[in-house]
Amino acid sequence: MRLSTKSRYGVRALFDIAYNSGNLPAQIQDISRRQDISPRYLEQIFQSLKRAGILKSKRGPQGGYYLGKKPEEITISDIVQATEGDTLLVECTEDKKSKKGSCSFDGSCVSQHVWQEASTTLHLFLSGITLKTLCERGQVMGVKKEQDHRFVYYI
Repeated sequence: MRLSTKSRYGVRALFDIAYNSGNLPAQIQDISRRQDISPRYLEQIFQSLKRAGILKSKRGPQGGYYLGKKPEEITISDIVQATEGDTLLVECTEDKKSKKGSCSFDGSCVSQHVWQEASTTLHLFLSGITLKTLCERGQVMGVKKEQDHRFVYYI
């Protein structure tokens, strides 16, 4: 399984907002520059994150994007689900009510249980890591914080 750039870039962008901006709105140009992600692609990713309530935006010169929840309340699993749709490794383990994952071997396939357990384990692992966790790791790693130039005043 490979995660798309939507989820990987989504995690990086939200980390950037949490780490560099905190509660203040971050402008997409700054996030784009720091994370080396196209601003147009970030806009697309941010639409999914806004629909999920993870991200909010404010218009105007002092506007930008900010977290819709506290960093300790946003998990990597939340971000992946908002950008990818789910963390299932194979379709045959989907909810049986949806009929999407129906398979002619459903109920008699030994490997189906393996994929279900692996999907559950991945979901639990990603649910245990929050943006706050990533910010703490960033500090330990020595990732430089960048002050937002809009809010720095010289006297």
